[in-house]
Amino acid sequence: MAEASTSQVVPQKDIVYCGICQFPVEYCEFSNSFKRCKQWLEEELPEVYISLYSENALKDKMGSLSVEAEKKLEQDVAKNEAKAEKKALKEIEQKKSSKITIIREERTKRKVTTHIQNLDAFSVELKPAAKLFAQKFATGASVTKNPQGKDEIVVQGDVTDEVEDMLHARQKVLSVLPEKVKVIKEDKKKKKANVEGAEDGHQE
Repeated sequence: MAEASTSQVVPQKDIVYCGICQFPVEYCEFSNSFKRCKQWLEEELPEVYISLYSENALKDKMGSLSVEAEKKLEQDVAKNEAKAEKKALKEIEQKKSSKITIIREERTKRKVTTHIQNLDAFSVELKPAAKLFAQKFATGASVTKNPQGKDEIVVQGDVTDEVEDMLHARQKVLSVLPEKVKVIKEDKKKKKANVEGAEDGHQE
């Protein structure tokens, strides 16, 4: 009887992920932060850095590339990095100038709603945030579009002060907010119709 063949077990290679782009370190060159990735790798994992970016490693990697192709690759990487850095700086400046608006809207004498606008400018996920407010205040909260067509969170009841406290506390899904987020509170009452009754005749 023939012996059963035994398959050789190939040891699994541990994957090391970059702390900057979150790619496996072998693929950092395809990210838009290659320069910062290399700096991080050299500081945090010097042995891995040497295996990938030492002179010998680069020679082996670039051996089949012409000088012109190598220069073009470096230029493309630098160009992508510059674009990524410019975009990141723009987002930071936008967040610095942005503010969150909390509006207390009185629909009737007994019905008041609290509207929270511009959370998405700070990368806050609106649906989880609405759920957080609903759980906190034990009331209804939903994501709707305001008259300007922008998403906002509407919470049932007058909770403007409590919402402001939560924004500054920066808990859970609100943790992405900056420490000194600008908050503006407004009070919006329902407009009363100024219409004369049809039964009122004109006095001549």
